[in-house]
Amino acid sequence: MDEGTNVLGRLVEPSLKLGHDVSLDCYSGILSMLLNGAPLAEILYALVLKIEAQQIGTRASVLLLSDDGKRLLFGAAPHLPDNYNQVIHGIEIGPDVGSCGTAAYMGERVIVEDIAHHPFWEKFKAIPLSAGLKSCWSEPIKDSHGKVLGTFAMYYDVIKSPTSQDLTLISEAARLASLAIERSRSMDFQRLAVKIFDRLPLALVITNSLDAVLYANEAFKQIVQPQTSESSNFHPKTFLSPSEPHELDMLFQHLSAGKMWQGELIGLRGNGETFYLDLTVTVFREPHSNHNGFAWLFSDISERKKAAQLIKYQANNDSLTGLANRNALFRHIQTLVTSDSLTPGFSFMLMDLDNFKQVNDTYGHDKGDTLLLQVVGQIKTCLDESMIFARLGGDEFALLLPGVVTQKALSLLAEKIIKNVYRRYELSKDKGVYSSVSIGIARFPEDALNLEQLLNCADQAMYISKANGRNRYHFFTEQMQQNAERIANLHTLLKQALDQQAFELYYQPIVNATTGLIVRAEVLLRWQHEGQFIAPNEFIPIAENSGLIVDIGRNVRRCAMQTINEMQTHGWGISLAVNVSTFEFWSHELQDTFCDSFADIIEELGLVDFPYELLTLEITESLLMKQHMHLIKVLNELRARGVKIALDDFGTGYSSLSYLANFPIDQIKIDKSFIDRLAEGERHEALVEAIVRLSRALNLSVTAEGVETESQLKFVMANDIQEIQGYLYYQPMPKAAFFELLAKQAKQAKQAKPQ
Repeated sequence: MDEGTNVLGRLVEPSLKLGHDVSLDCYSGILSMLLNGAPLAEILYALVLKIEAQQIGTRASVLLLSDDGKRLLFGAAPHLPDNYNQVIHGIEIGPDVGSCGTAAYMGERVIVEDIAHHPFWEKFKAIPLSAGLKSCWSEPIKDSHGKVLGTFAMYYDVIKSPTSQDLTLISEAARLASLAIERSRSMDFQRLAVKIFDRLPLALVITNSLDAVLYANEAFKQIVQPQTSESSNFHPKTFLSPSEPHELDMLFQHLSAGKMWQGELIGLRGNGETFYLDLTVTVFREPHSNHNGFAWLFSDISERKKAAQLIKYQANNDSLTGLANRNALFRHIQTLVTSDSLTPGFSFMLMDLDNFKQVNDTYGHDKGDTLLLQVVGQIKTCLDESMIFARLGGDEFALLLPGVVTQKALSLLAEKIIKNVYRRYELSKDKGVYSSVSIGIARFPEDALNLEQLLNCADQAMYISKANGRNRYHFFTEQMQQNAERIANLHTLLKQALDQQAFELYYQPIVNATTGLIVRAEVLLRWQHEGQFIAPNEFIPIAENSGLIVDIGRNVRRCAMQTINEMQTHGWGISLAVNVSTFEFWSHELQDTFCDSFADIIEELGLVDFPYELLTLEITESLLMKQHMHLIKVLNELRARGVKIALDDFGTGYSSLSYLANFPIDQIKIDKSFIDRLAEGERHEALVEAIVRLSRALNLSVTAEGVETESQLKFVMANDIQEIQGYLYYQPMPKAAFFELLAKQAKQAKQAKPQ
C-alpha cells in the first residue's frame, strides 16, 4: 500500500471517534462546495467556521505554505484580529517560530498550552499576547504524499490543554483542508476524492438523473447490505420512507428545484430491515449534460434514535408499571385545560390503594411492587383507549377521561374499577392479601378550571372516600371545598394561636364515688377564636396532621405542671391527668424529646423539684399497637419518676389484653360509649364488669368516664369503681372556677375536722 493510501486511511479514522453528527455536517458541507467548484478561499473559510462551531471557544486559522516552502501565507482566519493576521502573513518557518511555523517546518503537530512561557514563542509571544491569544495548537496540512501544504491552528484566549477529541478534530480539519488545497492544485481531484470518500465512515452514493449509480463507497454497501455486492441502481423512493408525514415529498420537491436537502428518514436495508438515517442530499450539474446529479450522504443513527426514544419513554412513563407518569399526565390535562372549548369537558379520577403501607411494611417493597402490578392489570381491564391511565407515585394512580363528564358514566366506571380491584392478590406461594381502592372524582369545568384546582378537588373527594371506610368513590362537592378551606384557615389560625399562647386549659374534676370529693382532674384544651369556641375534635386532628401538636402538647404539660405547683402552695394534693397525642411519640427522637421536656419545663418554671406523682399521662390504644421497645423504655423512665400512665378510652380501638400485660400502665379509663349503653341490656353491663375484673386482676385502678345519670352511678359503684368523671358531678371548667371549687372543698374539710 503506497503512502497516499496510508494518509487517506488515517484521514477517516478520527471520524469514527467524533461521532456521525459532527462528521456528517463537516463532510457534507465541504463535499457540496467541492462538487460545485467553489474557490479554495471559500472552502477554507467555510471549514474554519464549521470547526469553530463544533468546538465552542475556538478561533481557528488556515495558513498556506508558499511555493518555495519557506513562508506561511494567510489562508482563512475569520475570527482572529486583522492586525495579527497581517503580522503572521509571510512569516518564515523554522524550528522555533511559534506553533504554526514550527509545525510547518517539522511536519509534526505542535501543542502549545501556554504561549507566554513556551520556548517556541519566545521571540514572537508579544504578537499573540497583545491580541489576547494564550494557547495555540497547530496541525500540519499534508498532501496525499506527506508533503506539507500549510497548517491548521486552533487558538484560545485561555491557557488550555487539548482533549483526545480536540486532537481528533484538529487532525480531521487539517485533512479536510488538505483535500481542498490538493483539489485546487491538482487536476486529479476526482481520483483523490474517490479514495477519501471510499474510506468515509458515512455512506455516500452518487447517482444521475435516472437513479443510475455513478459511485457508491464501501460504507454505503455495509450500511445498506444489498443482496449483491454490485449496485448499479439506487431507487430513493423505495429505499427511503418518511419518519414524519409529507417529509419525503419535501425531499423530492427540493431536489426538483435543484436545492440541497437535509433531514432524518427511515431506510430499508437489503435484508428487509429498516433503520434510521441522517441524510444530506447535494445537487450538482452532471458534466457535459443539462441534467442534475445527486450525492446522497447519510449515516446510520438507529442507536441514537433508540437512545432518544428510551429517554423520552423514561421521561414520560413510570418505570415499574409502564403507565404514564405524573409529568406526562399533567401535560395532557394542561392541554385539555388550555383548549378553546369547555365542552364537553373531561373528568379526573384520583385512586389510592387502601392499606398499601401495611403490605410494604409487612412483606417488603418487592411484594408491594407485585401488588401494584396486579392491581394495575385489574384496572386496565375496565378502561378503553381514550382514557389515560397514570401512576402519580407510590400507590397513587390517576385516570384522565376526556369527554366523560356525566355522573352516570363516571359512577359506572368507578363501580367497575372498585369491583375489579377488590380481591385477593397472591404475592408469592404462601403470601396473599386483599386489596381495594378509594377513588375521588372531579370534573372540568364543573368543579375546577385549572390543573391545580382539579387535583385539589379530586384529592378532597378521595379523602372522603378514605374517611368513610375505603373501597368506595366520591364525587367532589362544594361542601368539600368549604371544609377544605375551613381546615386551611384553621391551620393558619392554629399557628397564630400557638405563637400568641391563645389556648386555655379547662379542668374536669374526677371524684371519689364514695365520698364525692375531688381526687383528680383531667386537663382539657380549649380554643376560643373571635368569641367562639372551636371544638377540640375539629382542631386537634389539624394540629396532629400539621405537626403543631408537638408544641401544643408541650405547652399543655407546662401549664398543667404550673397548675400542680400552684395547687401545692394552697395545700391541695390534687393530681392532674394530661392527654398525650400519638403523634407526640411518632419517632424515637420525639419520644426522647417528650421525656426530656419535663426537666426543661421544671427549669423554666424555676422549680427545684416537682411532685411527679401528681401527674398522669393519658395515652390511647393506638399508641400501644406499635409495641416499640423504645417507647416502653420511655414510659418506664417516666413511671420511675412517679408519673402515672392511664389508658384512655379503653375498648374503643383495637383492644388487646396483651397491651395491659406488656405495657407500663397504672390506670384504665372506661370510655363514655360503654357507660352510655349500660341501659341497653345485660350484655353491655357484662362487658363493663369484665373490664373492671380484668383491671383489678392486673392491679390497675379504674375510672368511669361520662357518668351522667343516677342509674349509671349506681351501676359503677356496685362494681366498686371508685373514680367517677362525668356531667353528673362536674362539667369541664376554667382554672379560676376549678380553684374556687377546690378552695370550697378544702374549707369544708377543715370545718368538718374535729377541733
